[in-house]
Amino acid sequence: MKEKRCPVCGSTDYESENVEYIYRHSGRYLLVRDVPAEVCRACGTRFYAAQVLHEIERCFFAIQDEKAMEYVRMPVTIYGALCPG
Repeated sequence: MKEKRCPVCGSTDYESENVEYIYRHSGRYLLVRDVPAEVCRACGTRFYAAQVLHEIERCFFAIQDEKAMEYVRMPVTIYGALCPG
């Protein structure tokens, strides 16, 4: 089995962490805390499972009910609490 290498620095040293992730779409933002990621210990590059990113995107659209010309506030949530069920 081939060892996974960071495409930025070439390191094979990864660590699983829960991180903050900012999702952005059409000028709107969602800060999501406790998102599972693999983080390169050498350079800090983060890697997310496709399923995690799809879930964040799906829930972003589910919670957008305000319409404004400009947003100052940012909704904040925890990944595990995004869409219970």
